[in-house]
Amino acid sequence: MMGPSDKSARILGELQAFMAEHIYPNEVAHQEALAGADNRFASMPLVESLKDKARSAGLWNLFVPTEYEEYSDHGGMSFLDYAPLAEEMGRVIWCPEVFNCNAPDTGNSPRTAPPRKPWPARLKRGCKARMSRRCAPPRLIVCAPL
Repeated sequence: MMGPSDKSARILGELQAFMAEHIYPNEVAHQEALAGADNRFASMPLVESLKDKARSAGLWNLFVPTEYEEYSDHGGMSFLDYAPLAEEMGRVIWCPEVFNCNAPDTGNSPRTAPPRKPWPARLKRGCKARMSRRCAPPRLIVCAPL
């Protein structure tokens, strides 16, 4: 059976240590800050400070594929290598943003087509403005039976 690479295992260890030191101890603080925020969708100082720490720790843009390695500190990785990292970050709902691995950024990572010009620069610094696309026309409700 094929598994993650040595690089992925090493980064996963670093990610787990970062989460144990910075993310898990701040879950209650984040919840309280969110509850007291005037705008729950605005950037939170706690998350911004953790972003700086994650960037300094080399845990930034973990989802970047190998063909765009110049836009990451770790040389990029395959889906197979990124999967355990995404699973670990997914343990705390707000955590992927700390590592600049939250939607829609990860969903917009180019896997088949080259990036448009503004994408790489915004990705490297961590874009403040988020993008999104509507998946269905406004009045169309899509339902699938379970």
